[in-house]
Amino acid sequence: MSDTLTLPISGAKLGILGGGQLGKMLLPIAHQWNISTYVLDPSENCSCAAICHHFIKGDFNDYATVYQFGQLVDVLTIEIEHVNTQALLDLQKEGKRIYPEPQSLNIIKDKGLQKLHYAEHQIPTSPFKLYENKIAILQDIKAGNLKLPFVQKSREAGYDGKGVLVVNHSEKLNELFDTPSMVEEAVDIHKEISVIVARNAYGEITTFPTVEMTFNPIANLVEMLICPAQIPTETIREADILAKKVMKSFAITGILAVEMFLDKQGKVLVNEVAPRPHNSGHQSIEGCITSQYEQHLRAIFNLPLGNTAITLPSVMVNLLGEPGHSGFARYEGLNESMQIAGVNVHLYGKLETRPYRKMGHITVVDTELKSAIEKAKKVQHLLKIKA
Repeated sequence: MSDTLTLPISGAKLGILGGGQLGKMLLPIAHQWNISTYVLDPSENCSCAAICHHFIKGDFNDYATVYQFGQLVDVLTIEIEHVNTQALLDLQKEGKRIYPEPQSLNIIKDKGLQKLHYAEHQIPTSPFKLYENKIAILQDIKAGNLKLPFVQKSREAGYDGKGVLVVNHSEKLNELFDTPSMVEEAVDIHKEISVIVARNAYGEITTFPTVEMTFNPIANLVEMLICPAQIPTETIREADILAKKVMKSFAITGILAVEMFLDKQGKVLVNEVAPRPHNSGHQSIEGCITSQYEQHLRAIFNLPLGNTAITLPSVMVNLLGEPGHSGFARYEGLNESMQIAGVNVHLYGKLETRPYRKMGHITVVDTELKSAIEKAKKVQHLLKIKA
């Protein structure tokens, strides 16, 4: 392997657009490697602010702010897709190392373009149509060209269940978003799974073990993640091959989370991707030899990618704010949860809770997956975040 693409890490300046929990979990690895960290975020109370080397308060959607921030660092990455990509493109033209590449980021952050990309590259996904507004969707339903059930996704700015509407009966039509949207057929889902892929500039690609996810039906957020996924070996192999195909089609440097549906006929379909560390890889911190956060840094500094093998079966539980509670966060049941062997607590440093806000996560590791699942369910019952 040539050293021409490898970047020096000790003393390097890493910029992160976004100061949330994904950035926070990236910082310890950067500090371990003596990388100086710069974070741009609109909130001075964001998760990263207190622990990065240099915090800059600013809007990562503003061209001038992002461009000026990029001038301060050697390598620039993201922890949220919805940033000013024109500034990133201009920085890239000037020789800055921008990962993920802004050309691919422009496609991924638009769910319509993302779906068109899958169709162009013959990547299996659910049938879909693009609409400019709510009226166009209703007209297509009236004409008999669109049938329930379906899922509406805002083309831009959706994340963590926001901008997603499952329309399974006519009453839900009153809730349609009046925005440019991608509408897809509702998949008859058996399980939702995810594979995280890493790629460096040499083209070396590795995947993490396939995980399965269960979702909160109200907030459409991941509640529990199980690794390894409890699905047939052949399906795991199919998902792994498909994730690599998706990564190659985007040619991204860094981490790509490929979320998929396993339908009740056993078919694997790509749902959507995220070009950054992802909720479906949190368990890798305790459950794999190399975490997704270390792997992302290895990839964007063009270092050899790490071993992603499972060290212990693991289950991740998202800690979500309790419904009906908004205000200063109180963690009920934390002491009792931490008495359970194998429980690892990650709190994101968010001072205020609100319904279904991601406040942290817990990963349970055990020699037996069944035992890890039982402990995780106990934690779900014990630990409540209230105001």
